[in-house]
Amino acid sequence: MSDTPAAGGPGTLYCVPTPITADRAPAADLAPEALALVARLDYVVAENAKTARAVLKRFPLERPIQAIEIVELNEHTRDDAIAPMLAPLLAGRSAALMSEAGCPGVADPGARLVLAAHEAGVPVMPIVGPSALLLALMGSGLNGQRFAFAGYLPTGVDERRQRLRDLEQRSRRDDETVLFIETPYRNQAMFDALMATLAPATRLCVAADLTGSKQRLQTRRVADWRRSPVVLDKVPTVFLLLAR
Repeated sequence: MSDTPAAGGPGTLYCVPTPITADRAPAADLAPEALALVARLDYVVAENAKTARAVLKRFPLERPIQAIEIVELNEHTRDDAIAPMLAPLLAGRSAALMSEAGCPGVADPGARLVLAAHEAGVPVMPIVGPSALLLALMGSGLNGQRFAFAGYLPTGVDERRQRLRDLEQRSRRDDETVLFIETPYRNQAMFDALMATLAPATRLCVAADLTGSKQRLQTRRVADWRRSPVVLDKVPTVFLLLAR
């Protein structure tokens, strides 16, 4: 793995996973070769510059953090801002694309830059690292042969319940595990909606704060969850359901 482009060629866009919990160091999740690669780069595209600096300070950097150019790419970024972000790579400079947590481009606005890189002929190199979605699926015991990610669900009570009914029906019809996420401060509202909406026999996995100090990973039938409900912390959480 090298960050040196071919003579006259474009740089490489490295998709760099970051820890999915604040109390975990990059060295716990990334191979030494990947850590060394990131340490050499001086151009980073991230969802939030402040968060990216905090993470980068935990890498064995070869330069002061102030010498690293960090450009923000988030849900508010205009389409016409993507080309200027790509320009340094076209000029031969390699870059790290970093998410707030986990894998960039997966439930993450960085996918827009990755697509632009492909269209412009810029090499893209994903680096192995933590993904909350795959970790949750691995630990759920649910169907890992057929699954779908539904992203964020509606926040309105009626709309959310209807969406949950639709996802449960899809899961039952296709024997498919459905994964979705929620903003941490709405975790409890989501759990309560699941209890009020899903069929008793549907299996539900709650995967919270994966790899963190408050990790909760448990799969039960909805009927069993109702008998012993939980109070969820305001931490990143993946919900998975499988209806039979």
